[in-house]
Amino acid sequence: MDSANLVRMANRIGEFFEAMPEREEALQGIAEHIRKFWEPRMRAELARVLASPDEAQALKPIVREALVLHPLGHPA
Repeated sequence: MDSANLVRMANRIGEFFEAMPEREEALQGIAEHIRKFWEPRMRAELARVLASPDEAQALKPIVREALVLHPLGHPA
C-alpha cells in the first residue's frame, strides 16, 4: 500500500470538507468519508501513518484532527 498516495487522497478529502462552515461537521465528514469508501487495509495504513509523528506531518492539520477525534475503527 503506497502511503504517500493515501496521504494525498486523504488531504484532497480534507480540502473538500475544509470549505464547510461548521468545523465539527467537516471533521466528522472527513472521517466518515474515509470510513465508508476506503477499504480496511487502506484505513489501516492511514492509521499507521497517523501514528508515526514524522509521517503524520504530511497530512493536512484538518485531516489529522478528524482522524484523532473520530478514529476510523469506530462508528461516526
